[in-house]
Amino acid sequence: MNKQLLVRTAATTVLGLGLTTGFAAAQSSIDTTGPHSTNKVISKSTNSAHIRNDNDLSVRNDNSQHASSGDAKVNDNTTGGDATSGDASNDNSADTSVDVSNNSLSGLSWGSSSDLSGSISTTGPHSSNVIVSTSKNTLNVNNDNNIRVTNSNHQSAYTGDARVSDNTTGGSATTGSASNTNSSSTTVSVSN
Repeated sequence: MNKQLLVRTAATTVLGLGLTTGFAAAQSSIDTTGPHSTNKVISKSTNSAHIRNDNDLSVRNDNSQHASSGDAKVNDNTTGGDATSGDASNDNSADTSVDVSNNSLSGLSWGSSSDLSGSISTTGPHSSNVIVSTSKNTLNVNNDNNIRVTNSNHQSAYTGDARVSDNTTGGSATTGSASNTNSSSTTVSVSN
């Protein structure tokens, strides 16, 4: 009686192995399984990247210049000579260059869906064989660029008074010239 019990137990174990389920990972294979077996190769690849670039740049160039030449006066003389004042000038130049480069995707590399593979072969009769390959890639990129450039230039130039007065013989009075020059150059480059 003990002998029959052992034989039945061994038969039950073999049948139990035939009904087991096989699972495998990416680039895997299942072969030589028993009858009525359920065989699955499931390959999943999930990649997710969230990139946020927030660039706030502010450039402000302020220039305020004032220039004036003196007065040239010849007065209260018997014989007046000549009087000359110099020139008054302002010169301003502003060059602004802003370069924003967000190369956040330059090193990003995800495996291809061809890396997901599997095979099932030599299975027993009435077996269920399934190969599932799933690849999911999610990329969210949010670029927020706020760039402000302000160039402010205030210039004034004044020449003095040229007066010849109250002379027996008057000379000459000459004031210099007054001039303003301004130059602004702004370059903005954004690469996301």
